Amino acid sequence: MEPTQVRNLDGYGGDAIPWAKVQDVLDRGAAEITQAPGTGGPDRHTCWLATARPDGTPHVRPVGVVWVDGVAHFTAGPDTQKARNLERDPRCSLTLATRPFDLTIDGRAARVIDDADLERAAQAFSEAGWTPTVRDGAFYAEFSAPSAGPPPWAVYRVTPEVVYAFGTAEPYGATRFRF
Repeated sequence: MEPTQVRNLDGYGGDAIPWAKVQDVLDRGAAEITQAPGTGGPDRHTCWLATARPDGTPHVRPVGVVWVDGVAHFTAGPDTQKARNLERDPRCSLTLATRPFDLTIDGRAARVIDDADLERAAQAFSEAGWTPTVRDGAFYAEFSAPSAGPPPWAVYRVTPEVVYAFGTAEPYGATRFRF
């Protein structure tokens, strides 16, 4: 995945953040973007998913995310508001803080139903500490987030349309990438 347009948003004359640096963080996935204490954010990396309710009001929730080939994957219970919102309107935003940048990923979520793709996502989640199994086009496990409800859990991938990177470490900067 390569951006079709890069715009430097730094108002202080700094250089644009190279996409290769952002892609490197996303490619390292679970090793770099975990929710373990002391690994980012104020004390950890929390990824937030923003969707729109039918009346247009925002719905924002923390989600566990893994990165497969630099693309975010997360789960949702069938009766959750986020799943209902995404079935109606796939447009969404993911935000997260990493050590080198804060990221906002605007795109479209699509349900993953191919068994091979689900297995790859399950492997990535396993590497991050949660071990779901794939069955009937969804994930099953002994547990998930307290608000997820019982299995099965749908798996979604977010295809980025626009990514914003805001530097949180030297050399800082701010850049918009369009895809």
